[in-house]
Order: sequence, then C-alpha cells, then structure tokens
Amino acid sequence: MTETIEAPGSVTAMERGSGVALWRQIADRIRQGIAEGTFEEGGRLPPEIALAERFGVNRHTVRGAIAALVQEGVLRAEQGRGTFVQHAPRISYALGRYTRFSANLQGQVRETKGRLLASAVVPADSRTAGALGLDAGASVLRLDTLSEADGHPVSRATSWFDAIRFSGMEDAYAKTGSITAAFARCGIDDYMRRSTVVSARHADATVLADLSLSAGAIVLVTVAINEDPEGRAIQFSETLFAADRVELVVAEGL
Repeated sequence: MTETIEAPGSVTAMERGSGVALWRQIADRIRQGIAEGTFEEGGRLPPEIALAERFGVNRHTVRGAIAALVQEGVLRAEQGRGTFVQHAPRISYALGRYTRFSANLQGQVRETKGRLLASAVVPADSRTAGALGLDAGASVLRLDTLSEADGHPVSRATSWFDAIRFSGMEDAYAKTGSITAAFARCGIDDYMRRSTVVSARHADATVLADLSLSAGAIVLVTVAINEDPEGRAIQFSETLFAADRVELVVAEGL
C-alpha cells in the first residue's frame, strides 16, 4: 500500500512504497521547481533543513537528492556558501516538417557531432514494420546514435530503416556523423517529418551513462517518422533528450 507523507506547508507530498526512491522524488521536485521559477537560476537553494521540512523527509534524503543534481550539473555546491541553481540555458530544439539536428542548434552552439554507438540488422517488430510500411519480420537496420553539442551529449537515438533500401547507411553515418548526410549518400537528398509524438520518462541505466546524467534524471522522448518527397516512410526513430539541457519547441501544424 502506498503511504503518502505530507509535512505542514510542504510543496508536494512524498510517497513511500511508490517504487520511486524518496531522494529521486525530491530531485524531481527540485527540477520542477527550477522549471517553474520556485528555485531561480543562479539563486541559492534553501538550506537542507528547510528542504527537509518542506518535503517531510530527513536531511540525509535531501542531501542525496542534492548530490545527484550537483553531479548532473543542475546544482552547484560552493564550500561555505551553500548550493546554487546552476545557470545553464537550455538548447531550443524545434520539431517541424524539416527537423535537422545541426540546423536546429545553429547559432546556439559552436560545434555539433554525431557518433555511432551500435548497428545491427534485425527483424522488424509490428510497431516498427507499421511505421515503415513493411511486413512484420522484414529486415530493418537499427542504428543507435549519440548527438553532442560543444562536446556535451544532448540526445541518444535509436533509428530503424529498411535494410534493403538503405544498405550501407551505418557506414555512411559512421563517416559523416549526420543522418542527413548519410541519407544523401544513400540517394535521399531531401526528407520531411511525417509525425512526432512527445513524452517524458526517467532515464534508464544505459541512457544515464550515454548522456552523462545522474540517477533519477528525466529525459524528453520523441517518437518520429520521416518520409521522402514521395511520401514513403524512410526512418522510424525514438530520441531521448536530456530534459535539463534541451527544450522542445513544436512547430504549428506538425
């Protein structure tokens, strides 16, 4: 049974028995507070004892949440002064008909880079086959990629392509670090976004490591289909963005 604990004057109730560690819940509430302006960027966080009273937990639990957020770069600890909200403007990433990683970040960062983490030809499950207009079980190429901005990981993506039509896509991406450039090497000079679904969740262990995040971090998730000028689906992807580093801006009509 879930036990809800709410101290007098607390901002949000903490839940024991929910399956989510209390320190992680507090870290999420602090992130939310920063996003909503409760804790201002550049400002000092309230003392541990005040946060413990606010959330109805002990100081040790609050200390664990703060340590995780310091490691992640959300907070900054200064000896003898306290803990401050790190001022780190989010990258604005537009989701529209022509969504391109490098073009999206132009003017916001100095350098972008894509890295191939893994590739494999696998049978398409029903979800992937439906998105790409293929028969279930058809061979699809899976690429796991990491995108960086100024040397910092921004997103991790898994993409699927028709393995026959896009034979060699993995080599093209490994050499160029760009899906757009890899498509061009495979004969696709232009493509558009057909659909995008946006959600959010806690990052798993693999994503935490690849994006250099601490346990409990939230990622924004986009599940998308890209199509060629003839309207044929050419890429199905799931991309995970570090929520503390990126804000997604959805274009009208997408």
